[in-house]
Amino acid sequence: MDPAGGAASALQLLGITKSYGSVVACDAVDLAINKGEIHGLLGENGAGKSTLMKILLGLVHRDAGSIVYGGKPVEINTPQVAAALGLGMVHQHFSLIEPLRVWENVILGDVGRIDRLAACRQVEEVGLRYGLPINPMARVEQLSAGERQRVELIKCLRRDPAVLILDEPTSVLTQAESAELFSVLRRVVQEENRAVILISHKLAEITAATDRVTVLSKGRVVFQSATGDTTATELARQMVGREVSLRAEAAALGVLPVEQYRVELASAEQVESASPDRPAALRLRELEVDVGGVAVVKRLSLDVRAGEIVGLYGVEGNGQSTLGDVLSGLVQPTSGSIELGGVPVELNRPGALQRAGLGIVPEDRHRCGVVLDMSVAENLSLKALGDIGGRHLLSRRKMHAVARRLVAEFNIVAPSLDAPVRSVSGGNQQRLVVARELSANPTVLVAAQPTRGLDVAAIEDMYLRLREAASSGVAVLLISTELEEVMELCSRVAVISSGRITGVLSIVEATAERLGMLVGGMAA
Repeated sequence: MDPAGGAASALQLLGITKSYGSVVACDAVDLAINKGEIHGLLGENGAGKSTLMKILLGLVHRDAGSIVYGGKPVEINTPQVAAALGLGMVHQHFSLIEPLRVWENVILGDVGRIDRLAACRQVEEVGLRYGLPINPMARVEQLSAGERQRVELIKCLRRDPAVLILDEPTSVLTQAESAELFSVLRRVVQEENRAVILISHKLAEITAATDRVTVLSKGRVVFQSATGDTTATELARQMVGREVSLRAEAAALGVLPVEQYRVELASAEQVESASPDRPAALRLRELEVDVGGVAVVKRLSLDVRAGEIVGLYGVEGNGQSTLGDVLSGLVQPTSGSIELGGVPVELNRPGALQRAGLGIVPEDRHRCGVVLDMSVAENLSLKALGDIGGRHLLSRRKMHAVARRLVAEFNIVAPSLDAPVRSVSGGNQQRLVVARELSANPTVLVAAQPTRGLDVAAIEDMYLRLREAASSGVAVLLISTELEEVMELCSRVAVISSGRITGVLSIVEATAERLGMLVGGMAA
């Protein structure tokens, strides 16, 4: 079997099937990965991509089918076997130990004598080779999300895998970092005859970076093609199972330049919502946050009015994550104030922001958005405890009633209401967080990187929810590194650079040049 027309096969998955009870996660999947190519793997959240890769890495045992590696059938029963064969994967969600230093995380799993200097040199060498510079002595807990992604990549690449699996590798990288990564991967694939499986929801990224592409839907292969023979529009249609609007899903597809957004997508509704006559529902005043003695957020002031969506845009690692932690109540600012509805919030009191009417979709849903080992129903009910309480205990019947309503209203797909949230796909976990936060009727909603790692359909649904929230009078602060997303949704764009707001532009004033200058810390 050689679907690629004669190219040397590095890996073949034949008839791979895996079921969880009545749910078929992978249904007779055939997939061939060739040496010297980057192979794109697409599919909606829950399409079976993660299960297929877990089978390949020995994390999950298949029910049927076979794996051929290097021309020979192999049994991959454990991650150690996969690593010994030369299979490596960089997962979307980080698996780093935060108190440890970069070099310590990179060598985790090594056996024998530990040589710190040699490990640090290797981190620097791999980082230089792949365009992923990082300080090997830095503690992971002090790194930005983009820097942590670099550590994950170096951790995998130092083992020189013959087949490298990348799961949403650019979700926390800048456009320049992403371009550099793919440039290096292309060179390594061609010069060293390696194979790369790229899992991504960014269709423009898939069409630009891959040689062949496979689309999964409901556990089955529904489309395979040489990348040059298809388009982002066709791939989106195959993923979702219907025609999609390139305009509506432009942030996911990345197919329109910013200037075209400014002309076509600055709708009357967006412009109208920027009216200065509307009251400020959220007011940040002179916020300062020090982390380890270093000022990360610096005298940051911003207003968000009732009924508008304001974008906080900037390159990863410029203070957005810390600001999100402040608004989540996880970090207290060193100085400054936050007002909701004109009333200052006592930030030293746990839960004060939420009681004052702030809902939040956090940047890292696993860290502070959901409780992975609690059930779907329990997670959905976390903001409705007063409504589901009995005389002494929580009422399971009331909890399930709340959960059933939200599951139906927000199109959440889960095995059951009692299934642990970790068994639910990433897109449905995000829907769960949004459902829970909006069900509490907030006056302010903070959405931090809300579409990171989501597929086209899930992004479309997220945009709809945010627009509906604003239309109902909720003040929405969208924290995003996706410029197209900000241009699609927001009436005003505030740019953050080195922890400061460098400028605030209306949607009709925003141009690529002006935003770029503000991102660089220059006046625009």
